[in-house]
Amino acid sequence: MSSLKFSNGGGNIQNGTKLLAKGKTLLTTTTTTAVETTRVVNPYTHDIVKESADFILNHTQHRPKIGIICGSGLGGLANLLENADKFPYENIPHFPTSTVVGHTGQMVVGELGSVPVICMQGRFHLYEGYAMSKVTMPIRVFKLMGIEVIIVTNAAGGLHPSYKVGDVMFLKDHLNFAGWAGDSALRGPNDERFGPRFPPLNTAYDGKLRLLAKQVANELGMADYVHEGVYAMMGGPSYETVAELRALRMLGADAVGMSTIPEVILARHCGIRCFSFSLITNECITEFDAEEEASHEEVVETASRREADLNRFVSTLIPSIHELHLNDN
Repeated sequence: MSSLKFSNGGGNIQNGTKLLAKGKTLLTTTTTTAVETTRVVNPYTHDIVKESADFILNHTQHRPKIGIICGSGLGGLANLLENADKFPYENIPHFPTSTVVGHTGQMVVGELGSVPVICMQGRFHLYEGYAMSKVTMPIRVFKLMGIEVIIVTNAAGGLHPSYKVGDVMFLKDHLNFAGWAGDSALRGPNDERFGPRFPPLNTAYDGKLRLLAKQVANELGMADYVHEGVYAMMGGPSYETVAELRALRMLGADAVGMSTIPEVILARHCGIRCFSFSLITNECITEFDAEEEASHEEVVETASRREADLNRFVSTLIPSIHELHLNDN
């Protein structure tokens, strides 16, 4: 039996390929570096995102600077827009599609109190099987459309002992468990046209916007059920165990959900200011012998009951944001 020999001469190693002689058979194996085979690259390049943004801009006369992302059961916010142009996600070039009940799956561009606004009626989640780059791709579309402020909404479970179903929590900070595990939409090569390599997040939830939102809530008589707290994002789609919820509460989380944080991170990377609120749609179960169970039906039902109040809140907040924070641009 002939022995297997490696040769460094004779041109047997070319362009990362080794030729192995075994009898009369030549075997080819690649020696591509690990960086080339494993490096994560966001497929939504600047040019691709620009195609999506240009498509919307070319089919509407509105030029919004404020965007809204609607969470589960909160898509009714888009119905507030007047003179609206609607873009089903499947009609927008390169856009993902939403698969979750309570997420209509369209972009709506219109006016709210004469202020031009764009609204995502349905978002994308990791648990739908999407990569983080696809979950957050619409934020970069917003960036190239000229959006300067976004309002990000979500349905969340209440962890704070004083939170009740139907309460609203303004986000002041977050716990990004997907990010702790290294899953970030900013992972991979950075495109400076969108933002810096290392964006700071200590001001992720804009203090001035949050203060304005609290003033609006007080004026509308919402103070009794509006809170300010820390949101934790888990991957889902299963709801959390009792042990996980107890751990989250020990870490300082006041509410828990499955969205929002990736979009906020991308928005801050793009220089977009963020205000976010959670509708508390269920109280988290933190006792081992409890018989209650969380359900998505409860989420949608609670959102429906609080819909009128939230519509009134957002309808008042947006003109105030436009007047106080955007009017000078």
